[in-house]
Amino acid sequence: MKVIFLKDVPRVGKRNEVKEANDGYAMNFLIPKKLAELATPKSINALEQKKKEMVLERTMAEQALMKILNEIKDKEVTIKGKANEQGHLFSAIHKKEIVEALKREHKIEIGEDFIDLEKPLKETGEFEILVKVKDKKTSFKLLIGKI
Repeated sequence: MKVIFLKDVPRVGKRNEVKEANDGYAMNFLIPKKLAELATPKSINALEQKKKEMVLERTMAEQALMKILNEIKDKEVTIKGKANEQGHLFSAIHKKEIVEALKREHKIEIGEDFIDLEKPLKETGEFEILVKVKDKKTSFKLLIGKI
């Protein structure tokens, strides 16, 4: 019996996969537990349409990220923090603060996971922050000042 998996089932099938399953296993376990549904021509067409929509959404999201990369290029962001006489900050600047500053100053929203920062910044000064989206890279200038 052909079924469409609605959820991942270990060692049996992955979500949105059309696969042959034993009749008893499908009727007594997979379908009642809503792990799979019967693969009718109508449901297979609906699945194909859903897959096309997911690919379209993914490409649109990637294009939006590439646009954001172009916007970020050569921007300056300023963050102020409390520091001692030598310029060491009392609390480090993390990715979250950098993302918030980008949003506040330039209305650019990007996820923390795209910012390439090895460790939190603990000093005042000028830093080059690298932003990576897949194989594309760009950077912007971060100015950390003293309050």
